[in-house]
Amino acid sequence: MKQISLDKIKDVLLVPFRLSLLMVLIFWVEISFNLKLNFLGILPLSISHIPGIVISSFVHGNQGHLLTNLIPFFILTKMLFLFYEKIANQVFLSCLIFTNMIVWFAGRPYIHIGASGLIYGLVFFMIFLGLFKGTYKTILISIFILLLYGSIAYGVVPTDGRISWESHLAGACVGVVTAFWMSRKV
Repeated sequence: MKQISLDKIKDVLLVPFRLSLLMVLIFWVEISFNLKLNFLGILPLSISHIPGIVISSFVHGNQGHLLTNLIPFFILTKMLFLFYEKIANQVFLSCLIFTNMIVWFAGRPYIHIGASGLIYGLVFFMIFLGLFKGTYKTILISIFILLLYGSIAYGVVPTDGRISWESHLAGACVGVVTAFWMSRKV
């Protein structure tokens, strides 16, 4: 088994740490200056909210929303950059951009914020890459993710009108498609 060096671990933690820090800083700015940054979210079919396709995943409604997204986001991005270093950027951007584009085109007409769609994309990517690729490494990662986040599948069903199940469903679909696509490249 390959040993992972301390430098490699530092490199792997850099992207997840910076992106997680960005989420925290945006939230800190919002509460420190009593701002509402929801306008940076996705309002479906609104031309002025197209930047939300990139920005919305880093904006959160309250402290609970931030924490429930921040912890899995950090864990999943860390795993992505550790185990799938060569394709990590492509997978991350695919799950971010395509998930949010689907929400922009097909979401309910209210503002969608938060990283849950991205999280769903990463979870479903890691689970399905194991199924599509079928190597020991990808299967073990798939099983680990299933044990850790398997119950996430229930979030693709509409249960609470305040939760963007569209983001969850779009992220899940994008994760599966990305896993299929990447299984042929890796």
